[in-house]
Amino acid sequence: MIDEFAIPKDRVAVAIGPNGGTKKNIEKETRTTIRIDSKNGDVEIEAEDAAQVLKAANIVRAIGRGFSPEHAMKLAQDDYYLEIINLTEFLGKHHKAIQSKKGRIIGKEGSIRETIEKDTQTFISVYGKTVGIIGKADNVEKAIQAITMLVKGAEHATVLNYLRQSLTTSEEFEFR
Repeated sequence: MIDEFAIPKDRVAVAIGPNGGTKKNIEKETRTTIRIDSKNGDVEIEAEDAAQVLKAANIVRAIGRGFSPEHAMKLAQDDYYLEIINLTEFLGKHHKAIQSKKGRIIGKEGSIRETIEKDTQTFISVYGKTVGIIGKADNVEKAIQAITMLVKGAEHATVLNYLRQSLTTSEEFEFR
């Protein structure tokens, strides 16, 4: 099976890594062959096993959406998922609105993003017109909900209360 897609040109060097190390690591971990065109960002991933192609594609896409290779490599594990929220779906192509909502998601000095990451045990990347989330399925859903609330205009305090409440609910669930 072959998967073809493109990543932003400014993320190509990160996807390839020093001396090709990141690309080689992804290939080794997923048993795939990856070709990345450094001029235009086109990516081609090939392997016999479709599941491995999907894993490698998600890892490279995550790097393309601003994640570090270390965080993106979590996607090699079967229980980790990548979700990309396209802010233009909520806000259209209004540059100022997108910049404003990105600021709300990140918070002062990254505080809101860090809190969402900590409380949902996910990794979050705000890049371009997208917000990427890596984590386990239930945790990714909680992070999506928190980010969606912020994009739709909820106060930071409301979102933080939601996170605390969902944290308490999941802790209660674990004790049963």
